Amino acid sequence: MKRRDLADLLLLAALWGASFLFMRVAAPQFGAFPLMGLRTGIGAAVLLPFVLRTAGGAELRANAARIAWVGLVSSALPFVMFGYAMQYLSAGFTSILNATTPFWGAIVAYLWLGERLGRLRIVGLLIGFCGVLVLVWGRNGLEGDGSLLPILAALVATASYGFAAVATKKHLGDVGALIGAAGSQLFAALMLLPFAIAWWPATPPDRWAWLSAVLIGALCSGLAYVLFFRLISRVGSSRAIAVTFLIPVFGMFWGAVFLGEAVSASMLAGAATILFGTALTTGLLDPRRWLAASRAGSGPTGKPRSGT
Repeated sequence: MKRRDLADLLLLAALWGASFLFMRVAAPQFGAFPLMGLRTGIGAAVLLPFVLRTAGGAELRANAARIAWVGLVSSALPFVMFGYAMQYLSAGFTSILNATTPFWGAIVAYLWLGERLGRLRIVGLLIGFCGVLVLVWGRNGLEGDGSLLPILAALVATASYGFAAVATKKHLGDVGALIGAAGSQLFAALMLLPFAIAWWPATPPDRWAWLSAVLIGALCSGLAYVLFFRLISRVGSSRAIAVTFLIPVFGMFWGAVFLGEAVSASMLAGAATILFGTALTTGLLDPRRWLAASRAGSGPTGKPRSGT
């Protein structure tokens, strides 16, 4: 990976990690529907000019129904779930739960598309969900602090992300990625608009909440998508997905620096377990490749081959 691509990867992880910081600041004052209505609306306003500049408006209109469906499961539903969860959970904690998205994607692909789940991926799923249990046990909804329902809402959001990844592959495979992203934000904003108006907060949010709402829309739903698609075009999706491993790091870092959130031992243990499971599930960590490479580098007797 070139230095420029690595810089884009780190910036993307920092932006998506910061989304949990912004949600933690704004969600308690705005509420889930108004905040996410603003997020998707601002995100669409940032992305649509890129679509129109490349004459993608006709493609957007021709595929409006399919893009709207993906917008529901990739943005409207999970954003609202996170908007609710972030009124009760810390930014760092929720960013770790977000790393379970690939697990749900693998399960949905198996149930919907019939994609094979090998033994290694199944082991990765089991390890990842053990990491979720470590988080929940340490938080802990079982202790009666009222955090179990928000945790479930966050997991619904990540499950929706996983479902959306498969739905995008199935229904929008022939649609440009940037067009799909901009359209999904636009239609999600339209879906959330009546709910945002109905649940608009009676007490005006303060300037920090407004700033967070604008930043999460412009940076985390606008600029971040541009970076993500640029990264995919240069290094491929398999390498771009490495951002999944960096988001919890930035989520915990931003929460600790700006909100004074504590990073507990159970959070670190849960994060490590979830990310290890994610690496196995996505194929980024495959001991079989190492074994094959080791064997390829050795002769029949197991000794290293000569360079001639």
